Amino acid sequence: MAQTEKIEQGRGFGKKRAKKSTSLGNKNLIPIPKGAKTSKKRVGQGPGSGLGKTSARGSKGQRARAASMKRGFEGGQMPLHKRLPKRGFTNIFKEEFQPVNLLALTKAGLSGEVTPSVLKAKNLIKSETDLIKVLGTGEITASITITADGFSESAKAKIEKAGGKVVIREKKKEEKKKA
Repeated sequence: MAQTEKIEQGRGFGKKRAKKSTSLGNKNLIPIPKGAKTSKKRVGQGPGSGLGKTSARGSKGQRARAASMKRGFEGGQMPLHKRLPKRGFTNIFKEEFQPVNLLALTKAGLSGEVTPSVLKAKNLIKSETDLIKVLGTGEITASITITADGFSESAKAKIEKAGGKVVIREKKKEEKKKA
């Protein structure tokens, strides 16, 4: 009999407990507890604010100024980004190719003459003027004559096996401006 009373008390406690409600009356919204949201600090607005006069920056000195120090400044000590060793280099002669796979050419249903302008129209490349390289991922059945800046060995072999032709686009030499 004592056990049943405890169970009934437990059930009753949940039902009798006061439920929090919002101003909108929606029960699914969780009310925000008091003190969870605070207003922004308004520094330098007089003594009544509690953050007047020195605006919580102490008195005088470098850190009290508005534009005190640059980011990463360590008081004259060599900063961390300068202390760490530098690795590698950037190759200024690197040529960045736009890749085009044979699989993409077959999916686009291209046949006959394929030029950079055709590839751009089918959204296979971003720019006609940038370098283009045809890669050998996938198979090709249609005989195509494709013009690009580079071809992988496997792509070249697959295109020629299907009865197509590979044309390497001539590079336009940039004339140096004479000063």
